[in-house]
Amino acid sequence: MSIHVALHHKTHYKYDRLVNLGPQVVRLRPAPHTRTRILSYSLKIKPEKHFINWQQDPQSNYAARLSFEHPTREFCVEVDLVAEMSVLNPFDYFLEPSAQKFPFAYDPTLDHELAPFQRKCWLTNSFTKYLTDLRRDLIGETKRRTKKERLEMPDSEKQPTNDFLVAINQRLWKDIKYTIRLEPGVQTAEETLTKMSGSCRDSAWLLVQLLRHFGLAARFVSGYLIQLKADVKSLDGPSGAEKDFTDLHAWTEVYLPGAGWIGLDPTSGLLAGEGHIPLACTPDPSSAAPISGGVDECETEFAFDMTVKRVYESPRVTKPYTDNQWTDIEKLGHAIDVDLKKNDVRLTMGGEPTFVSVEDPDGAEWNFTAMSHKKRILSGELIKRLRNKFAPGALLHYGQG
Repeated sequence: MSIHVALHHKTHYKYDRLVNLGPQVVRLRPAPHTRTRILSYSLKIKPEKHFINWQQDPQSNYAARLSFEHPTREFCVEVDLVAEMSVLNPFDYFLEPSAQKFPFAYDPTLDHELAPFQRKCWLTNSFTKYLTDLRRDLIGETKRRTKKERLEMPDSEKQPTNDFLVAINQRLWKDIKYTIRLEPGVQTAEETLTKMSGSCRDSAWLLVQLLRHFGLAARFVSGYLIQLKADVKSLDGPSGAEKDFTDLHAWTEVYLPGAGWIGLDPTSGLLAGEGHIPLACTPDPSSAAPISGGVDECETEFAFDMTVKRVYESPRVTKPYTDNQWTDIEKLGHAIDVDLKKNDVRLTMGGEPTFVSVEDPDGAEWNFTAMSHKKRILSGELIKRLRNKFAPGALLHYGQG
């Protein structure tokens, strides 16, 4: 099953006077590691007189650096892309044997590479209490252990790493109330736990910090979320979006040996799937902002628009061809038949020579069994006789088909 969707994203700033724009950095191009196939992408900028320099940041995220020559009254960024929404299994990855049980330790050779993704926040009262509760509820820690003691636990006392990640992700989904927050920036982990509420970016940053305090490397992700209406309603759970929908979103990625970076979405309690398209993955939220840059002091009007529409759908069990589509297919078939007859195109059925042993024509190998020892001997004798008769000295090639 494959569905192609066209996503349109427009961000428009209007200023009350002519202003100078400083260099603007736009992080709105799908990251290289996105699992959802991007079929096309375009970025349009106003004012049209500008210089664009595509670059990649230290985490290999794409960033467009924009420079403007003249003052302007507007700044507009438009993204259009087409994505192939083929269903992805979020658990389709491999874990190294050393990482299949949690807690585990990373190979020391990774320490310098993962260091930026292991920086922890200060242990405040709310955070410490929540972390202690999670250790008790998720890994059964009844008394405080050191990092060394946790790693030296016997495997029988550890749990599958996947189970732990699913549990902590769903715990945040249940505990932290989702709110639409228009204020810029990201709440600290302490603020989110004090309020027990936050936007998607707040929950994502809280999960990043919790995973780091559990000894895992984690990073913040800013990206697009595409949710499509299901063909049929679910019989035993939520059916998802009531209509096709897209928006800017934030989630978390955790580094697992053997698997690489795996996405967790604490806003939904699910692992990242085909609808999660990462744009920027960074150690801190501040370097993942979709658009950043300076502008002269002024009054600003801000407009934002995002749409998604289906541009192609393959037939599937839950949404087969309609009666009208079948009628069109049959009409096309009849039209082709007319053209074939008009041009005297005829269908013939040919064959290839098949050899049967005269000594045992009813044997299994001459009727339904593909191969046998006797058949191999006879075929070898036959091909050598044919060579001697038609191409003496020729090279014999044995193939399988």
